[in-house]
Amino acid sequence: MTLTDLLPDAADPDTLFETFSAWAEDQGTALYPHQQEALIEVVSGANLILSTPTGSGKSLVAAGAHFTALAQGVRSFYTAPIKALVSEKFFALCETFGADKVGMLTGDASVNAEAPIICCTAEILANLALRDGAEADVGQVVMDEFHFYSEPDRGWAWQVPLLELPRAQFVLMSATLGDVTRFETDLTRRTGRPTAVVRNAERPVPLLFNYVLTPLHETLEELLYTKQAPVYVVHFTQAAAIERAQSLMSINVSTRAEKDAIAEMIGRFRFSSGFGKTLSRLVRHGIGVHHAGMLPKYRRLVERLAQAGLLKIICGTDTLGVGINVPIRTVLFTALSKYDGTRTRLLKAREFHQIAGRAGRAGYDTVGMVVVQAPEHTVENEKALAKAGDDPKKRRKVVRKKPPEGFVSWGEPTFQRLVEAEPEPLTSSFGVSHSMLLNVIGRPGDAFAAMRHLLEDNHEDRKSQLRLIRRSIAIYRALLAAGVVEKLPEPDEQGRTVRITGDLQLDFALNQPLSPFALAAVELLDRDAPGYALDVLSVIESILDDPRQVLSAQEHKARGEAIGAMKSEGIEYEERMALLEDVTYPKPLEELLTGAYDTYRRGHPWVADHRLSPKSVVRDMFERAMTFGEYVQYYSLARSEGLVLRYLADAYKALRQTVPAEARTEELSDLTEWLGELVRQVDSSLIDEWEKLTNPEDEPTTPIDDGPPAVTLNLRAFRVLVRNALFRRVELAALRNYYELGELDGEYGWDAQAWQEALSGYYEEYDRIGTGPDARGPAFLTITTEPERWLVRQVFDDPEGDHDWGISAEVDLAGSDESGTAALVITDVGPL
Repeated sequence: MTLTDLLPDAADPDTLFETFSAWAEDQGTALYPHQQEALIEVVSGANLILSTPTGSGKSLVAAGAHFTALAQGVRSFYTAPIKALVSEKFFALCETFGADKVGMLTGDASVNAEAPIICCTAEILANLALRDGAEADVGQVVMDEFHFYSEPDRGWAWQVPLLELPRAQFVLMSATLGDVTRFETDLTRRTGRPTAVVRNAERPVPLLFNYVLTPLHETLEELLYTKQAPVYVVHFTQAAAIERAQSLMSINVSTRAEKDAIAEMIGRFRFSSGFGKTLSRLVRHGIGVHHAGMLPKYRRLVERLAQAGLLKIICGTDTLGVGINVPIRTVLFTALSKYDGTRTRLLKAREFHQIAGRAGRAGYDTVGMVVVQAPEHTVENEKALAKAGDDPKKRRKVVRKKPPEGFVSWGEPTFQRLVEAEPEPLTSSFGVSHSMLLNVIGRPGDAFAAMRHLLEDNHEDRKSQLRLIRRSIAIYRALLAAGVVEKLPEPDEQGRTVRITGDLQLDFALNQPLSPFALAAVELLDRDAPGYALDVLSVIESILDDPRQVLSAQEHKARGEAIGAMKSEGIEYEERMALLEDVTYPKPLEELLTGAYDTYRRGHPWVADHRLSPKSVVRDMFERAMTFGEYVQYYSLARSEGLVLRYLADAYKALRQTVPAEARTEELSDLTEWLGELVRQVDSSLIDEWEKLTNPEDEPTTPIDDGPPAVTLNLRAFRVLVRNALFRRVELAALRNYYELGELDGEYGWDAQAWQEALSGYYEEYDRIGTGPDARGPAFLTITTEPERWLVRQVFDDPEGDHDWGISAEVDLAGSDESGTAALVITDVGPL
């Protein structure tokens, strides 16, 4: 039975409250007093600002709000800052209310979009509010993590619904809102509803704060000894989290029995090379790592082990505040300052309390511990002074260690201030864009009056409002000049005084706003050219967000190779440095794409809000014929492999969603299948969940956590994997890189010397091996399939066109399924 089945015939406040309270008790969750207070306000029709600590049951209040909306026959929207949380809430609400009552909109996927309860990102709801204004079919808005209202780049999306949906009931939730007096007054003025604030609720699990001067190893040993684990050790860089975890291997974290239990739970989990091997050693010792740069499957493994009580220490970043959902007894801060992308600064009270609030979970702990580690130089100085004892002469002789260069000073007074401080008041981050104007112009009514309302009745100060007004006028004039909009001599039948001259696709302001440009750019390509499929890929990559760590690594590698080449040519240092300024990461089709973009935006000015960024990550991997692991190793991206994989998954989705059927070729379909299977074999969740959402009627191909399906099941993708594995060797042979060839095949007898000897005969006849688009073609590869193996032959593209030399290999199908890659063994290198 779902909560929907309990909907009463009468939707009066008392009946709604009693029904929901009884259901909660049946679930084993008696309502806390602050939850009762909050729900009474919601069922009575008031707006609610819920500012209560982490773990105090805000999700249950949200469920009560959705229940109320269902009973009253109005649509309820739940918003969260990131798609992962939206997806998590979607599945949770499906279980509570039934799948037919819940839908989801993320930009990537639309599921049951007409449902009475919708889960979406804040931007989705904001664009809906802009498009439909007060007439939007939105009766209730539950905004989770509302403190994102202050985010400089995204805060507008949390503010727009407040401005544009006066008929909706609002439930704003966060553990760290600060003073909300302004919101209380503003919501009541706009909606005509009373606005209740529920805060200062007693935390179900109280927190104890402590500032320590012992070395971190000693601090952790003390926490383990006193049974205060699991301990989340908070760092402010991913590298620091991993290094700390590795340094803790000397601590005896787990008993033999606990290590055996960890090994049993891990089972046959597939750890990849690189960071996977490091993580395997750590978790088997009882130490976890958790940060955004990890593969999702690794984060889930750490979470499951922690939930089972098998990890005593988890080293991670401050993303813990909006991510990990595991029982943590102690949060240990390694610092009270962080680099925010611009400068190193002290933590804000909101940041400190957001992270600290993760300590102590209801149902697991009776108290949560928050420990702040003193700076390392302070710890060492205290240790030296303790060694000197009470002797004044010895203490004067102690040479105090200075803080490292660039250190932002903090200590125990900073700690006390943060513990006692209320979160800072939220500040407005409103902004104006082309898409905002187009959304408003597209709705019925007077667009000028609607924009005046947005620009003059938002939460900015008057100076900022005037700046936004000037920008809006400039954007409107650009749209008018481009013929995208036109002013009407008199209002039309829907009251419009200005209108959009053409049709806008519904999602132009959502996930991939440059998708229409990509469609237009694909039409410029020569479908018959050998590199057409890769050029389509480059168009798609140019509209994706930049994976900065990958691009930086590519540029670093390119500059290193350029310096080596310039040195061999005898170029002087000063000239080398000057030439190096022009060396960057690869940007295929840059000239074509930037020219096309400049032309396109003259007729579509709103694309100026979004940056075109030619780059080559997927294409680079394909042209180098590398596996995911080889690519990560080549660019030293082990600490960012999760980011690499998310980018590959985004590229796959964009290829699937954006390129129309008439623009597809066999080669492009092969490439798309290869990319999807590559992502699925590294971490199936990123593709499987998306495909489940886009095709909710389909049964999932594999049970959750069973790993990816056999790689050989997708024959089209597997053929590309085999072809790439062979072509990787062709490229290395063309470079005469016998060392790397030996690294690939040495364990099967094909070491560097064997490769060199085998290829010497070829280079006596020919001076090079071709590696262009033609050399990758199907004419150069033959495959003979057998039940348990494939026999393959990759022919060299020699300059004479004889095509009499090549590489022969056997592909082990069972071994390929085990590894998720093409498991091949070279059998011969030579002439036919």
